[in-house]
Amino acid sequence: MSLTIVDTPALHNLEAALGLVLRGKAETVRLALVCLLSRGHLLIEDVPGVGKTTLAHGLARAIDCNFHRLQFTSDMLPSDVLGVTVYNAHSEQFEFKPGPIFTNFLLADEINRTTPKTQSALLEAMNERQVTIDARRMELPDPFMVIATQNPAEHHGTYPLPESQLDRFLMRIRVGYPDASSEREILRQVEGVSGEMARPVFGSVELLQIQEAVRQVTVDDSLADYILAIVEKTRTHDSLSLGVSPRGSQALYRAVQARALLEGRGYALPDDAKRLAVAVFGHRVVVHARSSIAPQRSHMGDQIIKDILNQIDVPL
Repeated sequence: MSLTIVDTPALHNLEAALGLVLRGKAETVRLALVCLLSRGHLLIEDVPGVGKTTLAHGLARAIDCNFHRLQFTSDMLPSDVLGVTVYNAHSEQFEFKPGPIFTNFLLADEINRTTPKTQSALLEAMNERQVTIDARRMELPDPFMVIATQNPAEHHGTYPLPESQLDRFLMRIRVGYPDASSEREILRQVEGVSGEMARPVFGSVELLQIQEAVRQVTVDDSLADYILAIVEKTRTHDSLSLGVSPRGSQALYRAVQARALLEGRGYALPDDAKRLAVAVFGHRVVVHARSSIAPQRSHMGDQIIKDILNQIDVPL
């Protein structure tokens, strides 16, 4: 699908539908859509009860694709995610029973409540869109997206995601508490909204076409250099022990293309990079232990990215 025939009204309808599910959070909804169009994976982090699962469920249900929700717990095993090989006494052969990861949208609810061993079951799937089980490589469906929710690391019963896992999420977003008027609407919300979201806005074929069109959005060399300058600053910053990886710079490049397309443009702007940098880079940097107490490091990482953006000249 070329840029000239992208179904922009359908994208707007999708954004409006998600706005009904997560009221008063237009920017959060837009970030989630940018992640979807970028073929990335989304991490939604916040305190319980602010709509993390609601947003993830709404995003997955808005596309006519296969969807699985997996509630992560401390006793979960990798086989609960990937599947298991069992012996069939009737056929006298071993058969593979696929796990919930063999879907288009996997909602990994409270991903940081399971152990690192089980978290690692997602690494190959998120990076290569395949899994290896019993020495056999198995392709995952296309499109494939992991939408994970997690509670803040300081909450009881959580296992912090390792850097290798975080780096596979294109974007981390936070929902936050709603404003007074939006919370009033939430209080009066009726069951009709969830029923409305049960009807998909468009299907997997249309989604794949739009995702392919994202690749055609023009990114000027000066904007690419701007992205690289931000990345390089994270690698030399005094308060950071780990900067943004090349995977991270690629993620921001794809995200600025997706944001431009979502706004009906065939070209990306520096403002796209500025608005997306915190969501794409904030979870990828590691703050020095001496610079912050542990519960505040993720928030401090976001603030450092904001400071870096203020230090770098924006291309004209």
